[in-house]
Amino acid sequence: MIETRRPGALFATALGAITLIGPLAIHLFLPVMPAVKTAFAISDALVELTFSITLFTMAIVTLFYGSLSDRYGRRPVLLGGLTLFVIGSALSAFATSVAMLLVGRVIQAVGAGSGLTLSRAIARDAYGPEVLVKAIAYLTMAYTIGPMIAPTFGGLLMDMFGWRAAFWFALAASAAILATSYFVLFETRHRNDSPVRHGRVLSHYATLLSSGRFIAYVLQSGALSFAFFAIAAASPLLMKDILGQGGVEYGLYFMMFPFGYTIGNWISVRLSGRVPIDTMVLLGSILSFILFTGQAVFILAGALSPLLIFVPGGLVSFAQGLSMPNAQAGAMRIEPSLAGTAAGLGVFAQMFLSAVSSELFGILSDGTALPMIDLTMTGAVVGLGAAIAAFIYGRRAPVTA
Repeated sequence: MIETRRPGALFATALGAITLIGPLAIHLFLPVMPAVKTAFAISDALVELTFSITLFTMAIVTLFYGSLSDRYGRRPVLLGGLTLFVIGSALSAFATSVAMLLVGRVIQAVGAGSGLTLSRAIARDAYGPEVLVKAIAYLTMAYTIGPMIAPTFGGLLMDMFGWRAAFWFALAASAAILATSYFVLFETRHRNDSPVRHGRVLSHYATLLSSGRFIAYVLQSGALSFAFFAIAAASPLLMKDILGQGGVEYGLYFMMFPFGYTIGNWISVRLSGRVPIDTMVLLGSILSFILFTGQAVFILAGALSPLLIFVPGGLVSFAQGLSMPNAQAGAMRIEPSLAGTAAGLGVFAQMFLSAVSSELFGILSDGTALPMIDLTMTGAVVGLGAAIAAFIYGRRAPVTA
């Protein structure tokens, strides 16, 4: 049950901190992948599996975290997830084989799913649906601190101390986040939100998935995540194997992605309440499609370079920053009493499609940028189609937040 207190600065800071769990599982590992490939003498496809298995696992568990938090409350479910992340980080740091590393990564991912899902649900509970777009945008800006520094820091740790150092850092950081959450975050699920009964979970999923508008929001954010993670999965291998760049250089270039996303989120906050949700979703999708198309044209013309990977990627991240908080808020407002379940389904779509994209790149990898182009364009087209559908629904029943 919710406690009779209002969220203050410490609460907001702790809520922002738990969003960093995702980057610790995903982005901190990106510059480490070439070193893991060498250390265990494995193929591109298998090293991509050590990355994509995290996304697949996070996608699946978000379905459970949303429903569990609607039934048992946000706080106990969140603390349990953070504890699992600490355990998974320790196991990964001690891994003596790729199989042991995969097990550690899975446990890490099970824990990471809690932060991605429950930060949004807690924000909706604590701050109300009226300012949900702003709350999600601010959380996303906090989240982007992780991707902004994690690849650079991970590359630096790898170059100085070896690939295991990234997991030792994840262990220390997640333990600090767990302690902070335990002492600062309180229960936010409202008394008038009826607990979810086991027999009704599937009916709640059916309720949400019967809404074409909900599907459009979820598919739009999922498709753009699919496109983005094609670049995220391809970039470390393209940078090292084709362009001859090291881990630190990769991390510095990668900062363009979260920087662009942060600026897009800031603009989304400024326009919240003045521009309809569906207009922002469509705008971000159109920009993404144009940028991915331009990147494909130049790469196919033979102009592959670090800037051609990361500058368009950073601009696409800006477009996603405009659209995603609005799509996520719109999805959670379809059925307010199912906010946790809606958040879980939304994160599931993003993480599952991101995992499919990164694993497909590993399977299709041929030493060129062509697989990346195929995947980014697929995501851009699907995302634009979903945004158009959401806009059509919005013309019938406009939503501003």
